[in-house]
Amino acid sequence: MNKQEVYEFLDQKGVDYEVDEHEAVMNMEELESVDLKYPGRDAKNLFVRDDKKRNYYLITVLGDKRVDLKKFKEKHGTRRLSFGKPDDLKEKLGLDPGSVSPFGLFNDEEHAVEFFIDRQFTKQGGIIGVHPNENTATVWLRAEDLIELLEEFGTKVRVVSI
Repeated sequence: MNKQEVYEFLDQKGVDYEVDEHEAVMNMEELESVDLKYPGRDAKNLFVRDDKKRNYYLITVLGDKRVDLKKFKEKHGTRRLSFGKPDDLKEKLGLDPGSVSPFGLFNDEEHAVEFFIDRQFTKQGGIIGVHPNENTATVWLRAEDLIELLEEFGTKVRVVSI
């Protein structure tokens, strides 16, 4: 799914959303210079894999949070984790670095990537801001809507405290 296809998909599913178009941003530091509709509700997305390259995960947290992969491994029973390589990201989610997004999970027809989303997104109105598979926009929608769409698609979703 490209950016336009994400918008069409959300329209087709009847999901309410808003969009902030902006300059391309490659990381959270660059995003700080962008004027966003819902500051503090933007997501940081980490594409990681285990040490045997058997299991892949997308971890989504509030943009200002840090994720300790060692503690994450211990709490969620995974093997040792490291960041996925750009080739793995392209193969599994059809995405390029800087554009990592839960919407990329809709490109994962094999459901090979497990999704962990921080429970904080389901609180305080439940708004989440994520890229529409391109880093030139942020889509704002209810986290519960995103979770429901992914589960309907067949993605294994885990809402956890991170």
